[in-house]
Amino acid sequence: MAVMASRRPGTLLSAAVFTAVAAWFAWLSPLPARAETVRIGIQKTGSFAWQLDVIRRHGFARDAGIDIALTEFASPDAGKLALNSGAVDLIVSDWLWVARERALGGKLLFYPYSSGVGAVMVRSDSPLHRLADLRGHVLAVAGGPLDKSWLILRASALREGIDLKREATLQYGAPPLIMEKAKQSGIDASLNFWNFCARLEAQGFRQLVDMRSVETGLGLAQPVALIGFVFSEQFAERHHELIDRFLAVTGKANDIMTTSDAEWDAIRPLMQVDDDATFEVFRARTREGMPRRPVAAEEADARALFKVLAELGGTELVGPSTELDAGLYYHPAVHGE
Repeated sequence: MAVMASRRPGTLLSAAVFTAVAAWFAWLSPLPARAETVRIGIQKTGSFAWQLDVIRRHGFARDAGIDIALTEFASPDAGKLALNSGAVDLIVSDWLWVARERALGGKLLFYPYSSGVGAVMVRSDSPLHRLADLRGHVLAVAGGPLDKSWLILRASALREGIDLKREATLQYGAPPLIMEKAKQSGIDASLNFWNFCARLEAQGFRQLVDMRSVETGLGLAQPVALIGFVFSEQFAERHHELIDRFLAVTGKANDIMTTSDAEWDAIRPLMQVDDDATFEVFRARTREGMPRRPVAAEEADARALFKVLAELGGTELVGPSTELDAGLYYHPAVHGE
């Protein structure tokens, strides 16, 4: 798996920060003569980087005739710009963003990568123990008023006769800021992304509300993978077999990450964790989020969830469509079905 960092002057990506990661993902053995290249955009600190490291060390991509060329981005938005401009072929991104892009005419496809979501976190000694207890308290929400986890939580609360938008005091902010506020006792509860929740959990916080349970409480058979591999329809039409081989390779990596603790010892240097407790929570939450069901089952639950989000978020969140685009999910010919 040859690795290179790419930069295209004059594109929308000129403001993005690129760093070469060739040394990080350098291969120890040559590629097959006819390896096909897939250009992938990543964030070095994300869990996708962990999966790619497993793929590298076990030679899965090499054996499948795949040459992975990596470009690192400073933010998720930079990765989206890279994909839309054609600078990369594939990224890991948000299901809801893909749905909105398709509603606005974008030709993107989605394949499930992780159902890992955040949670409402409180201190271990907090008097809050259930969703209704948030009435009259300060709830900090990472991402803003249109964050998908917040809208899912609000929908669940409304079903219990609780309007958190009116009955709780809401604060919005960036995920790191929300985590720090939680540590400093400036808020009563926080809804944050899964990795920040994992860090709090390792420091003695507990889950008041698990967002995976909230999703099933809304009538879903299982939590939806809200994060996935994203690529264009054009790329899929031209490289269908390559995509299928890549997805099969990621499935092999997931199998190892699910069953082998020793594999995680090798991944640990990439995880930026300072203690065993955080490491163990990261490992558990990553495993928990790995999709294990057919794409058709994911799609069925995604349709139900999209309707909930469309009702609460409106066109500002999901675009002009009120139903999930039937062509959003990529269906491999030989993998995941």
